[in-house]
Amino acid sequence: MDRLPYLLLLPCLVVIGVLLLWPLGQVVAMSFYKLDSVRQLRGDREWPWVGLGNYTQILGDPFFRTVLRNTVLFAAANVVLTMILGTLVGLLLNRLGRRMATFVASCVMLAWATPALTGTIVWKWIFDDTSGLVTWLFNKLPDGLSTTLFGRSDWTGYGWFNSPLLFFAILTLVVVWHSFPFIAVSVLAGLKSVPSELHEAARVDGAGPWKVFWKITFPLLRPVFGILIVLSTIWDFKVFTQQFVLAGGTQDRPTFMLSIYSYAEAFSPPPKYGVGSAIAVILTLILLVVTGLYVRMVLKQEEDA
Repeated sequence: MDRLPYLLLLPCLVVIGVLLLWPLGQVVAMSFYKLDSVRQLRGDREWPWVGLGNYTQILGDPFFRTVLRNTVLFAAANVVLTMILGTLVGLLLNRLGRRMATFVASCVMLAWATPALTGTIVWKWIFDDTSGLVTWLFNKLPDGLSTTLFGRSDWTGYGWFNSPLLFFAILTLVVVWHSFPFIAVSVLAGLKSVPSELHEAARVDGAGPWKVFWKITFPLLRPVFGILIVLSTIWDFKVFTQQFVLAGGTQDRPTFMLSIYSYAEAFSPPPKYGVGSAIAVILTLILLVVTGLYVRMVLKQEEDA
């Protein structure tokens, strides 16, 4: 058997092992110890073994169930909205002319290219309670209309991020804005591989756009949508930067999700690095289950085919 392909892959595997597997192994190891000081991480003090104690503490905490619920609901809503918006934009790009499609795609990809930190800071300014664009727009509403619809006429000083429901709505807006361009471009690439004759034949038979999509486009792009759903799920479960910036830190516990919960437990005084590592491991296991279900579904489809 030719060993050349494996030798060519070896440098990549070494890099992956150093950058991903080694830190992951360290986090898993830390989750079995009681670590509450930087001196322990430096090796100046011993690590007391607690076994599954950190996991028992987390899983037995009612607040963890609240955090898990927040994470699952947030990820589900964002995956659905991102997929719908990205698919619609991808279909639109596929119908536009080459020049217009290039222009629109370039504008759309600006959101994807913008770093999460930079984009979130801009969105936080947009919802600023004194000088933000949204506050300015609401203040421009007629007093009577604003009072009738919302119960107030002066929006200066209104805390857009104080309500958990409103906070998650804004966070969803920020995450979907940053995520949908990748979905749109991926769907567009998939559409380019679909033979145009199939769509033309369906239209000749009297099928409308909706029926053409569900009967032809979606079945042919099912593998693409499957990969995009898995990737979106992983990204939305791991949202951290956007939430940290919008919330201004780790003080807003009712809006916690698993990523920021792990960070808060590990680094908020008094630090609990072992507990934070255990939460990170639980999050990783959830994502591995999601990925495993997708791989199983793909293998089953190949067997049926």
